[in-house]
Amino acid sequence: MRTSMLALFLMASAVCFGEEPLRVNVKLVNVAFSARDSRGALVNSLTKDDVEVFEDAVPQKISFFAHSVDVPLTLGLIVDFSGSQDQFSKQHQHDLEVFLKDILGPKDRVFMICFGNHLRLVSDFSQSGPELIDRLKLYQRSDKHFPDLGPKEDRELGTAFYDSIYYSVAEKLANESGRRALLVFSDGEDNSSSHDMMTAIEAAQAANVLVYTIRYTEKQHGRLTARNHYGIRVMDRIAKETGGEAVDAETTDPKTYFQQIAEELRTSYELAYYPTNPLPDDTFRKIVIRPRQSGLTVRSKTGYFSR
Repeated sequence: MRTSMLALFLMASAVCFGEEPLRVNVKLVNVAFSARDSRGALVNSLTKDDVEVFEDAVPQKISFFAHSVDVPLTLGLIVDFSGSQDQFSKQHQHDLEVFLKDILGPKDRVFMICFGNHLRLVSDFSQSGPELIDRLKLYQRSDKHFPDLGPKEDRELGTAFYDSIYYSVAEKLANESGRRALLVFSDGEDNSSSHDMMTAIEAAQAANVLVYTIRYTEKQHGRLTARNHYGIRVMDRIAKETGGEAVDAETTDPKTYFQQIAEELRTSYELAYYPTNPLPDDTFRKIVIRPRQSGLTVRSKTGYFSR
């Protein structure tokens, strides 16, 4: 956290008038984003002068801008093993094997969480795909030997979806550096978390962690239920608010969407600015990154809470 020129001005003015200085600490706001053209192809040639950033519709001065290519990834894989996902357990394993074999790079680090009404750390950070799959198979045989993530909670029902995201950010990714993201394999339905959807989103936004949701929905007689629709909206909302993407695993080939996610993460941009409104007031600050060139689409987190 650094002191802005505004804070220095306020302090100097207060001293001149014999008043107690008002000290304002202004936090640098970091935003990762990606850009695509009208054909959906990633745009890799943007510079600081090619984009504008707004906070609550007020233009902000970009203090830092970088375009990273082939950066190492720090990822969390969150896999739902609650009752509604029983029929997808083999598909989860298959899709994870595709990701770990074809997408995971030699410098990437990945941890894995599996959850029902307990959050289990199945594997801490590892660079070995086979090791992660072995740990997953061990978990499928018995989850008793894996440590809890987050505090132990008394849960009567079986799906702690929001907690899985919140504690993955708070305890595993918040203090990590580099390009960070969560890949969540679930239906988005929750019935036993101590945190709600907005708290999970806020944690990811504050830590600049992108969340990609890969949805597996158990339909009844081939039709979506009201609960299914709720889960779909949750998965879509979390991905959008954090700058990630929502994927329907039923309609998309896993190798295709994993390659797209990895490509986007490895070639994304990052900018930072000191907000013109420096005072923390617990309000949500909306962020918009606008490319100066027409026909481009930018995806980033939608904002942050000024705590």
